Amino acid sequence: MAEEQKTQRNTTPQERKARGGGRRDNRRNGARDEAPKEFEEVVINIDRVARVVKGGRRFRFKALVVVGNRKNKVGVGVAKGADVQTAIAKATDVAKKNLINVPITNETIPHEAEVKLSGAQVLIKPAAPGTGIIAGGVVRSVISVTGIRNMLSKSLGSTNKVNIAYATIEALRSQVPREQWVGAKPKSAKKPAKKPAEKPAKKEEK
Repeated sequence: MAEEQKTQRNTTPQERKARGGGRRDNRRNGARDEAPKEFEEVVINIDRVARVVKGGRRFRFKALVVVGNRKNKVGVGVAKGADVQTAIAKATDVAKKNLINVPITNETIPHEAEVKLSGAQVLIKPAAPGTGIIAGGVVRSVISVTGIRNMLSKSLGSTNKVNIAYATIEALRSQVPREQWVGAKPKSAKKPAKKPAEKPAKKEEK
């Protein structure tokens, strides 16, 4: 045993790494091998709420989470838990169950929309390329996990973060793709090619 310990002490860190390293190296390698997540999670707000019972107060945590795949899917969830991690996990599950598809045209929304939900009122507008996301707080957090890169917005009325988040989701849900607008011409439709005019047949000479 003493000889084995001496040989381990005499070995260099490079040799240990070549042999496979220790437990710490294995943990690091295992973390790197994990597949990337499909959805990105953003915690918007965490509140501590209390319920009054006979023996006193029971404190819990309420989390507001938005998830998205940075393409065209986004969802918002609210849940409570005994601790912060539990509340975030529950809210994430709720958000993934209520995903919506957002029509995106040239990295912006197809048209303007204004939605009032409870006391919150949110206005969103399309923007030209290079404008960026002009939004504050909650609206920016919701838009950041979608594929939208240029948009104008304004939050009116209540400052309740939960209501603003749900109002933003409803505004995105109300978007109609450009192809489905009334009177819009489908892109696939092509004008029929004009046929060359037929020349009149010559009369036969007698």
